Amino acid sequence: MFKGILIEKDEAGYRAAVQDIDPAALPAGDVTVQVAYSTLNYKDGLAISGKSPVVRRFPMVPGIDLAGSVIESSHPDVKVGDAVVLNGWGVGESHWGGLAQRARLNGDWLVPLPAAFSPAQAMAIGTAGYTAMLCVLALERHGLTPDRGPVIVTGAAGGVGSVAVAVLAKLGYRVTAVTGRPQEADYLRQLGATEVLARTDFSSPGKPLAKERWAGAVDTVGSHTLANVCAQMSYRGIVTACGLAGGMDLPASVAPFILRGVTLAGIDSVMCPRPERLQAWQRLATDLDLTKLSLITHDIGLTDAIPTATALLAGQVRGRVVVDVNR
Repeated sequence: MFKGILIEKDEAGYRAAVQDIDPAALPAGDVTVQVAYSTLNYKDGLAISGKSPVVRRFPMVPGIDLAGSVIESSHPDVKVGDAVVLNGWGVGESHWGGLAQRARLNGDWLVPLPAAFSPAQAMAIGTAGYTAMLCVLALERHGLTPDRGPVIVTGAAGGVGSVAVAVLAKLGYRVTAVTGRPQEADYLRQLGATEVLARTDFSSPGKPLAKERWAGAVDTVGSHTLANVCAQMSYRGIVTACGLAGGMDLPASVAPFILRGVTLAGIDSVMCPRPERLQAWQRLATDLDLTKLSLITHDIGLTDAIPTATALLAGQVRGRVVVDVNR
């Protein structure tokens, strides 16, 4: 038996609890991983709480991230003893995920753990940091360089935002951080932000086209915030959109796109092709200052994950939450 969070839905209702799970209950897959660490992301909070229909089948072990070692494998490219990382692929939604001590998975979903990181550090980065790096890579593909002008990061005190601020600052960009938590201003400056703005400056309906301010953007919020960021982009600016903490709607105008040539690039971390995943993790190994991880991260045990999910959805959690599934 192994311990894990199990989400169930039946005539008794929707519930999540830490339980002892029989290995025979693990889903199909060609690789079994002994999980060392997982994480708690916004999507995990939605799954555990049931506040959004994230979970596609029941029962379900949540957890869109995991790091651990392979204990069984029939996959030709994955060997017993390999240290691996997994992000996305519907894990924690339609396939049992990482918030348990064991996981059975499709070996094609796994990425080798970069030598630069311990399993705990890899989960301090997790899907949030990997998504942030995908945003940075998209900005670069569209020609953004530090001399083009400042970059804005919304939802900056969250997991994606925190890593985005740290990486962009290390790469030499002037980073403006937007947050709804003014008490986190010093934290964001420690990560490398040169300016911190209030979420209220962006969260209400704005003009279709506003003063040009930003050469690039990483938006984790959506809705009016994303619309206002687009309206403030400089000529041929690039906006990467990867989140919906503020809503799924986009009450925007076409003006920034047809009058300033602004690009809005969608970033999907779940089904991202393997070559881009490998590139993102390789770049994180060189472009993320690992000394910042202690600022970004706090650790919890498996039994703490359920109450922490509630705090996460309430916007009360800074940065990244690493879950030690063995305590």
